[in-house]
Amino acid sequence: MAREQFSGHLDLLLLAALRSGPLHGYAIIDHIRSTSGDRFDYAEGTVYPALHRLEGDGLLRSKWKDVDGRRRRAYELTAQGKKALDGRRRDWEHFAASVQAVLNQ
Repeated sequence: MAREQFSGHLDLLLLAALRSGPLHGYAIIDHIRSTSGDRFDYAEGTVYPALHRLEGDGLLRSKWKDVDGRRRRAYELTAQGKKALDGRRRDWEHFAASVQAVLNQ
């Protein structure tokens, strides 16, 4: 029998943060923090390695941009990243519904 599991919530949050367009790392961190009501406050040392890994996996692409007079790397979803976001979101919703079913039993 298959066991249900879910991992990689940070990746899901990073992909979701980029669904509306390119953002630089600090803006991604701020977006996740503010939209979660300050519940997710990730350190740069956590986010940047994950962004680089997602880029290496072909889910993100990046380019240098000048933002407020500073040179920053802006990340955006690739077509593969958009598909991955959709799939991971479905996985998360299934996982959350399964947990909720047990809690409500």
